[in-house]
Amino acid sequence: MFPLRMAVRATLSLAAVSAAGQAASAATVGLVPHRAVYEIGLKEASDRSGIESVRGRMVYEFSGSACKGFNTQFRFVTRIDVGEGVRVTDQRSTTFEDVAAGTFRFENKSFTDDQLDKDVSGAAAEAGGKVKIELTGPDKRALELADSRFPAEHMLEVIARARKGEQVFESRIFDGSEDGDQTFLTTTIVGGPTKSSDTDPEAKALESLGAQDYWPVSIAYFDEKTRGDQEPIYSQSFKLYENGVTRDLTLDYGDFVLAGKLTKLEVLGKPDVGCP
Repeated sequence: MFPLRMAVRATLSLAAVSAAGQAASAATVGLVPHRAVYEIGLKEASDRSGIESVRGRMVYEFSGSACKGFNTQFRFVTRIDVGEGVRVTDQRSTTFEDVAAGTFRFENKSFTDDQLDKDVSGAAAEAGGKVKIELTGPDKRALELADSRFPAEHMLEVIARARKGEQVFESRIFDGSEDGDQTFLTTTIVGGPTKSSDTDPEAKALESLGAQDYWPVSIAYFDEKTRGDQEPIYSQSFKLYENGVTRDLTLDYGDFVLAGKLTKLEVLGKPDVGCP
C-alpha cells in the first residue's frame, strides 16, 4: 500500500457508511508490514509538458496495525529530462495514523536539485464530524475541514468494499499533501478479483506473497473547490492485494503519465488483525 494522492469520472455517490463503523469492519483485513521498491519510468507525455524522459525510484515502508497505529515512510526520487537539462526531484514523507483514535500526523518535504522547495508538517484529528488540522510548519496555524478519510483508513475502506464486490464509490481524503490545508474528493473504481500470472514481469518480486488474487483499482482525485464538470487533478491505478501491497502503478498527472513496476518486496512481519 502506499499513500499516494498518492481514473475515470464517475457519477455514483458514496454509500452512507460511518467512518467508525467502516474502520472497525475493515480492520479485520490485516495490512501486512512491508517495504516495497518501485522503478519509475515515463509512460507518456504531451508536447506541452516539455518532458523527454523520466527515470526514478519509489521506496515505501509500512508498519503497524489498525489497533496500534500505522507508520509509513515514503521517498520518491526522479530524474526528469526536459531537453535543455535534467531536473532531479526528491519527495519524502513520514506519517503516523491511528485509525481507532481518528488521528494523523504528517511531515512532507520536497526538493528540486537538492534545494528544499517545501516542508509541511502537522497533525489532524477527526472531531465532531469535521477534521481539525494543526499545522506546525512552515507556519503554525489551525483550521477545520470537512469530514475526511486519512490514507490508511481509506485503503482499509477500499479493501473492505472490494471484498463486498462494490465497484464504484466516492470518498473525501486528507493526506497532508500540498500545503496540508485541503481535502480531495476521490472516485474509486475497483475491478473483479484477478489471479496473478507466473509470466507477469513483477512475479519475481511477489514470490514472498505466494499465490494471491488482486483487484485492479483506479482512484481519481478532484479539487472540491472547482465548480461544475471537472477533470481529475491527478489519478492513479494499481493492482491491490488484500494485505495492502500494491504493484503495477500508473500515476497520471495530466500532462504526463508515469509507470511504476515493483522490483523488490520485503515482508516485515505478520498482519495484526486483532485488538486486545
